[in-house]
Amino acid sequence: MKYALVTGGSRGLGRAVCLKLSAMGYPVLINYKSNSEAAQETKSLIEEAGGNAELMPFDVSVQSEVEKAVDEWQESHPEDYIAVLVNNAGIRRDNLMIFMQDDDWNSVLNTNLNSFFFLTRRVLKNMLSKRWGRIVNMASLSGIKGLPGQTNYSAAKAALIGATKALAQEVAARKVTVNAVAPGFIATDMTKELPEDELKKMIPVGRFGKPEEVASAVGFLVSDEAAYITGEVISVNGGLYT
Repeated sequence: MKYALVTGGSRGLGRAVCLKLSAMGYPVLINYKSNSEAAQETKSLIEEAGGNAELMPFDVSVQSEVEKAVDEWQESHPEDYIAVLVNNAGIRRDNLMIFMQDDDWNSVLNTNLNSFFFLTRRVLKNMLSKRWGRIVNMASLSGIKGLPGQTNYSAAKAALIGATKALAQEVAARKVTVNAVAPGFIATDMTKELPEDELKKMIPVGRFGKPEEVASAVGFLVSDEAAYITGEVISVNGGLYT
């Protein structure tokens, strides 16, 4: 059976993606680091809608935890494989670069970028041997445009876009696609402290996006209809950067 793994799947964009993939028929693995209550709520929402979900707690930025979690899951699911991977987990530690501390840089790079390498490398083997897979990386407007106060976050997301384009070419012959979705300002916990009334004046459609709108883009890239799309970055930003 083909499973879908969503990192940072307990809330926000991750939760919306989990619900979307479940609605598409995938049993979903909900990764989270520490918020077990939110993860359980996501699992319950999926099950109430008739879907199947499992919790998969581990820190995506720690290679040993990634390896251990995937190994244990594979051992308990010998006939199944992770066919869809959504690298969604991310954090922000915003500051002007002149004031940015080492930990602000390292933690953002580890969680937003290194996690992609650790986890994608681990699940890629089965995708290639089964000759089918979908990898969607959650990039950002910040990785395309660059945003002041987010040198660390912009660097991580821009690197993720480059990695998406490179890996897509490596695995395309095995029917594995690799794409990125780049949200703009989306109404989630990550943006709740931002001055929404001021920022939405910059957005042509005049509002923040909804997590479900980002999840719909992910769902399309995972679908069979998108089998000829790889190495692409789809912006979901209301026309903010076009």
